[in-house]
Amino acid sequence: MFFIPRAEVKIEINAPVKRVFDILDNIGDSARWNLSANAISERPDGKFDTKSTVGDFILSRTETIKNEKLSLGIEGGIFSAMGYLLSQKGDITEAILWGEFDDEKNEKILVKAGEVLLECLKNFAEYLEDGGDPEEFDKKQITIAP
Repeated sequence: MFFIPRAEVKIEINAPVKRVFDILDNIGDSARWNLSANAISERPDGKFDTKSTVGDFILSRTETIKNEKLSLGIEGGIFSAMGYLLSQKGDITEAILWGEFDDEKNEKILVKAGEVLLECLKNFAEYLEDGGDPEEFDKKQITIAP
């Protein structure tokens, strides 16, 4: 039996699940809020070329269930697959980010990267929920202590 290492991280976001899903569903706009994404462009085949602080890779959707789940395959990245599971808990969205990767030695750093990614998502969703203009969002604000 073949074992694929997998890690999960979770965060609570003060925004409706629909808003969080809509942000994730717009993969081409992820560079607006994802601190590690420098540029994302959709290819004619529906995949996404991604330039990031951890290298260049290709994303492809593998599963989408509106307001519940978005899963992605990754070619050439440190993850082989990743995805989001969303659930509404009262006024809060619980977001779980999971990732599958080849080398178990990288788990600790990949979990940290996942935590940062979810924090970026939380910041953007809550910014929009508070009426913020997406064009004026500064994704680097995550690195500034309040």
